[in-house]
Amino acid sequence: MSTSLTSAPAAAEQTIVKTRALKTPITLLAIAVLLGLLFLLAPRYGTTTYRLADAGAAIRLGDVAVPAGPIVWITWAIALVLAGLAFAAAMQYRRIGLWLPIVYAVLGMTAFLTWAGAGAAGAITLVGLLGGSVSLAVPLVFGALGGVIGERVGVVNVAIEGQFLLGAFTATILSSVTHSPFVGLIGAMLGGVIVAFVLAAFAIKYIVDQVIVGVVLNVFVSGLTGFLYGAVLAPNGQTLNSPVRFSLIKIPILGDIPVIGPALFNQTFLVYLMYVIVALVAWGLYRTRWGLRLRAVGEHPQAADTVGIKVNPTRFWNVLLAGAIAGMGGAYFTLVSVPQFTKDMTAGLGFIALAAVIFGRWDPVRAALAALLFGFATNLQNLLSVLKTPIPSEFMLMLPYVVTILAVVGFVGQIRGPAASGKPYIKS
Repeated sequence: MSTSLTSAPAAAEQTIVKTRALKTPITLLAIAVLLGLLFLLAPRYGTTTYRLADAGAAIRLGDVAVPAGPIVWITWAIALVLAGLAFAAAMQYRRIGLWLPIVYAVLGMTAFLTWAGAGAAGAITLVGLLGGSVSLAVPLVFGALGGVIGERVGVVNVAIEGQFLLGAFTATILSSVTHSPFVGLIGAMLGGVIVAFVLAAFAIKYIVDQVIVGVVLNVFVSGLTGFLYGAVLAPNGQTLNSPVRFSLIKIPILGDIPVIGPALFNQTFLVYLMYVIVALVAWGLYRTRWGLRLRAVGEHPQAADTVGIKVNPTRFWNVLLAGAIAGMGGAYFTLVSVPQFTKDMTAGLGFIALAAVIFGRWDPVRAALAALLFGFATNLQNLLSVLKTPIPSEFMLMLPYVVTILAVVGFVGQIRGPAASGKPYIKS
């Protein structure tokens, strides 16, 4: 009796497809080339002075004066080498470490600031540059967190601009009437919730396109607050348009750390609240049942529904939460920045916050860091105006938006957002 043995079919070999991620290296090289052309065609000579501490700082640090020409070209050359290393790594299908773009950014910014401050009468105050960047990033961080929560739960929050604007308006009125910035902050949250309620009702209940609803809400709130400003606030400026602002609060010991201490720990209550909210959202999104349900609804609502999660109510209440957080960002405009409400004072920052959501890959910490980058770009625009650089003023006004475009287009790459973001859920 013979037994025939048949071999098992050989397992199919897995094909591994490697792709070159050239977007980031090309962007780094392009920025290096543009900086090189700027330094070559518009050279600046003399010394650049960096001020490391304010006059009233507990720890006194002297000013640092550096020769502009050598420092500019040395730091630029090192940044160019790093861009070349990134390009070589991409060509060899190797992953670019996070340290490389960070070091590149520090070197490139050092070269640019040294060039801008060459021969200037005043010094570049690093404390003011960093502290102003943190303060200017406050509305962007709150707006980005609202956008992250909204998209994670499946609703695209395009109405961040409207939430900013109505939040600033309600904060102005309540703070003016009660003479309390904290009551104004609650009013700002209420304004953000009102806009978010309309967005949620139309997008979730009536299944209207979420992007269209968000754009319409932005236009509507802009017109509404503009009308109410002319009809109510302007004639009653002393009683209704004179909000009490948050004052600076210095944290002992931490506020005396050189350079970063005054920038991070000599801020208003709204900045400290921003630190807490970022930490809470990041912890809650990944470490709590709330975060698990939220992410499940945004990724696979059908699967979430089968295990007993009520998809549409979960979306509705979390969109309201996102609106309350974005409304906190609106409070910045009238309770920290400007002591009165003006028409369209948010100036499109809601859309930059939405870009920070994408740049941060729908992660609260990364989105907050992206917002800080945009805040730095805005503060840099103000610094360049003071230093009287040869860059046209029109370009300096464009700088925050140029940084936004470069960040989203040049560094984000091909990323996937929450699978069910923007898609209404109809229970079958």
